Amino acid sequence: MKAIKGPAIFLAQFADDVAPFNSLPAICQWVSGLGYKAIQIPSWDKRLFDLELAGESKTYCDEIKGVAAEHGLQISELSTHLQGQLVAVNPAYDTMFDNFAPPEVRNNPQQRQIWASQQMQLAAKASEYLGLKSHATFSGAYLWHTVYPWPQRPQGLVEQGFSALAERWLPILNQFDEAGVDVCYELHPGEDLHDGLTFERFLEATNNHPRANILYDPSHFVLQQLDYLAFIDIYHERIKAFHVKDAEFNATGKCGVYGGYAGWTERAGRFRSLGDGQIDFKQIFSKLTQYGFDGWAVLEWECCIKNPVDGATEGAKFIADHLINPTEKAFDDFAGGEPDIELNNRILGL
Repeated sequence: MKAIKGPAIFLAQFADDVAPFNSLPAICQWVSGLGYKAIQIPSWDKRLFDLELAGESKTYCDEIKGVAAEHGLQISELSTHLQGQLVAVNPAYDTMFDNFAPPEVRNNPQQRQIWASQQMQLAAKASEYLGLKSHATFSGAYLWHTVYPWPQRPQGLVEQGFSALAERWLPILNQFDEAGVDVCYELHPGEDLHDGLTFERFLEATNNHPRANILYDPSHFVLQQLDYLAFIDIYHERIKAFHVKDAEFNATGKCGVYGGYAGWTERAGRFRSLGDGQIDFKQIFSKLTQYGFDGWAVLEWECCIKNPVDGATEGAKFIADHLINPTEKAFDDFAGGEPDIELNNRILGL
């Protein structure tokens, strides 16, 4: 069996205008000091990374790898969560998602979508230059506003929506295929790909594209009340990236899965720092190891209660403690040796 690598950390929630969170060398020194071995880089944050330059210059990518290596770190993946979101946007969300785009394409959905697709193509090339095998992103959404079937969805709406989503993504998936990199969609509420069934619909619409894969994050499944362990059994062949994020679900007489528009501390489903939620990470790490996942275990810190620095500090040890060194032999293979056909025949009565 193969081993999960870690601990790694997603830098998006920590980037800031104050040191040590305002430059790649400084934040690398910080996370290395906490015990992390790799970083997942948000490609939209120019304080840490210049995607346009990275997609055109292998020299720049080598420099980025060098910065990480100086602090004993590797790069686990690049992330284009914000750009991926903009590959497909229903008009109902145009205004709210416009802030994810640069000023020159805001209030222009067509140009914004072109920009997002170009960003994804740059990310494919940058990932290739960096020697990466997986990429983290969102799918975007045409159908999310219809997730609950009231009013009733017209016949064919879902199929047409996934066909349109696949049309947007197929050229991007092909670009990543040329780069030798898997596109790992974080299955997330708000995206058209938010659970197993929607991922299957997307696979069907893309003719089971080999680069269409999953970023496994169990926290989003807890909030949807989905069996996050059975999910691994079903989809392990497509799980190519892993966010280690905790969550809890405590239904009340006032609030359930949809949250009642409450703030995060008042919701039934809440993201928590590692070890403070309900997720059974021992079983998750066991299952992923069992199925041969050898990617990075990446902390994504989101918590409505705990300080982020404390969450990152505790998270490095939490992940390290859950990593499994796979066995190289069967525990009950004490006899060993080659098969003895005559002995086996006697035992079988043959």
